[in-house]
Amino acid sequence: MRTIGLIGGMSWQSSAEYYRIINQAVQSRLGPLRSAQTLMHSVDFGPIERAQHEGRWHDAGVLLAEAARHLQAGGAQCVVLCTNTMHKLAAQIEAAVTVPFIHIADPVGEAARAARIERIGLLGTAFTMEQDFMKARLRQTFGLDVIVPEPQDREIVHRIIYDELCVGVIREASRDAYRKIMAKLASAGAQAIVLGCTEITLLVNAGDSALPLLDTTTLHALAAVEFALQDSDDAPTEPVR
Repeated sequence: MRTIGLIGGMSWQSSAEYYRIINQAVQSRLGPLRSAQTLMHSVDFGPIERAQHEGRWHDAGVLLAEAARHLQAGGAQCVVLCTNTMHKLAAQIEAAVTVPFIHIADPVGEAARAARIERIGLLGTAFTMEQDFMKARLRQTFGLDVIVPEPQDREIVHRIIYDELCVGVIREASRDAYRKIMAKLASAGAQAIVLGCTEITLLVNAGDSALPLLDTTTLHALAAVEFALQDSDDAPTEPVR
C-alpha cells in the first residue's frame, strides 16, 4: 500500500472527512482491521484565509508548497490537497515535489464522463465559482459545460461556507438556501451539481437535490485510495482471533 500525503486544515472539518472516507474505503476493500497509510500536514487556515481575501495567492502557495515538501520528505508517495479553492495554486504545489499530485477536478470530470453528463452546475467559494482554475480544467480536459449560480446566489454560497461550514455550524436555513440554488441550476440545464467546496458535503446530500451530486470531497478521497492500492499485493485479511 502506498502512503497518501494530505495537505489539510482548510478547514479541519473537511479534512477530517477525507481521513474518514479514505480509511473507510480501505477497510471496505481490504478487511475490517485494515486502514490507510497516511500523513497529514494540517495548516493554520487563518493566515491562508486572509491571504485569499487580500489576493496574496503566491504567499499562500509558498506555505502549501512547503507542506507538500514536508509530506514527501516524510514518505508520502502522493500529495492530496484537501480543498478546492487552493487548487488555484496547484501548479505551484505540484512543482515543489516529485511525487504525483492528485488534482481534485480530475475524479469529478471522470465521474461526470462515466455518467454521460455534459453540463454541470458548480457550487463553491466565490474564488472557485468565479475564477477559472477549476472550470477550465473541467472544460478543457473533460469537455464539460460548467455553469454557476447568479451573483447574489454566489454571495450566499460563499458566505455560508466561510461563516458557518468552516467553523462547524450547520443551519437548516442554509441547507434550504442551497436547495433553492441547486434547483435554479437544474432549471438552467445542469445535469448534475458539483459540490466544489470540501465543506459543502457537511451541509447537503443527495436528498437535497433533484440532480445527482458530484461531491469533490468523496471523489477526491476515493481517487487517493485508488492510487494507494494500485498494483498493491495487499489482500483482504480476516480479524486476528
